[in-house]
Amino acid sequence: MRADIRYTAARFLMKDFNPLERIRGLCTERNWSYYQLSKASGIPYSTLNTMLHKENMPSLPTLQKLCQGFGISMAEFFEPGRNQRGLTENQRQCLSLFTSLPAKDQELALAFMKGLGRKLN
Repeated sequence: MRADIRYTAARFLMKDFNPLERIRGLCTERNWSYYQLSKASGIPYSTLNTMLHKENMPSLPTLQKLCQGFGISMAEFFEPGRNQRGLTENQRQCLSLFTSLPAKDQELALAFMKGLGRKLN
């Protein structure tokens, strides 16, 4: 019976959740085109474009690839802000800016921050 209660609660909570809108929102947050998401996730652009424009719901394997491309977990995909609890506003802003960068620029930003950290010590 407990599993049934959890299932019912999950259905209630997920009722208004739209995975396609979440994907679009993550692209917008990162200032990514669908082409950039395609490259980051390894999903063909044509597949991604069809899914998003024809409102085809992604499969779990596709969602896993998309999450890897975004650099987030499946839990973070379904519960936005999950790992941002307890962060200051500056930390949230820094994280948001960092995740909006392409992978190469993220590496540069990380190296820069490490350099700043060494300078302070």
